[in-house]
Amino acid sequence: MGQTEDLRVKGYFPLIVPRVLKNEIPLTENASNTVSSARKAIENILLRKDRRLLAIVGPCSIHDEKSALEYATRLNTLRQKVEQTFVIVMRVYFEKPRTSIGWKGCINDPGMDGSCDMVEGLRKARTLLMKIAEMGLPAGTEMLDPITPQYLSDLVSWGAIGARTTESQTHRELASGLSMPVGFKNSTDGNLSPAINAILAARTPQSFLGIDPDGSPSVVRTSGNAWGHLILRGGKRPNYDHVSVEIARLSLIKNNLPEVMIVDCSHANSMHKYQGQSVVWKNVIDQYVSGNRSLIGMMLESNLFEGNQKFNADMSALRYGVSITDECISWETTESLIMSAHERLLKAHFDEEN
Repeated sequence: MGQTEDLRVKGYFPLIVPRVLKNEIPLTENASNTVSSARKAIENILLRKDRRLLAIVGPCSIHDEKSALEYATRLNTLRQKVEQTFVIVMRVYFEKPRTSIGWKGCINDPGMDGSCDMVEGLRKARTLLMKIAEMGLPAGTEMLDPITPQYLSDLVSWGAIGARTTESQTHRELASGLSMPVGFKNSTDGNLSPAINAILAARTPQSFLGIDPDGSPSVVRTSGNAWGHLILRGGKRPNYDHVSVEIARLSLIKNNLPEVMIVDCSHANSMHKYQGQSVVWKNVIDQYVSGNRSLIGMMLESNLFEGNQKFNADMSALRYGVSITDECISWETTESLIMSAHERLLKAHFDEEN
């Protein structure tokens, strides 16, 4: 009898059990308080009970723990300076979706050498998230592989479903069971419908296949996630202008969804150039100060230094603090944008109260 399965599988390699990794790197009281308080603050922003803006700020992807921790330390200091006007969450992305080939992120290939030691990748990811949470700085990440949340989600304050996976039934089901607020990006062509449908699906109880904390195959049953929201990331053209924002708001109303959204200042909204992010950020702040309360937050791709660099398998050739994926703005630009917006928002709030 001929073989009919595993014809193209080279092998199976044991994966650490979620509960074992969590016992190895346990959630501390400080980290738990950081996550819980940030999730509650984000929920209140989504309800528009909290007038602060949500800012998801950080590297396009994490490839170097040292530079990531230096960035986190700086961002945490800035977070405390602007806490009257912003809830700042560090963008800590460990997984990268690929339309063809390329580095899939720190969890998939932490050594960046094709060895794909995913046990080490999960361990690195959890360790970094723990260190960041211990600082008091909330973290946000994209949920790409449906298994990884079992290892990391207790340390994540905000999650995202990307433009390439918003249409995926698997990711909509996954989001319905996640413990944090989740943003859904519009599709890469700019269509809002997939993201809106995803928000609706994630609000609904779901049953799907997954693993439990002990790594056993399971039927996962969820109660639904009421904290799904829309992220405008552009498409064939940018969609952060006031007309695009109004179209999105009306689309949410039409579907009986809360009329709140986040603008991604990068990706198609910045034409994939780091120089464009400042333009988007300032425009959104202008709209908010002018009274548009459907805008409740922004995303910035930011690193210690601006731009990006190609990776050619030589770790020693990498420049410190520079993205190896999408272009990022520098720390100096990040700090300037946030501080100037903070001052404007303080004045706007004072004027409203008087």
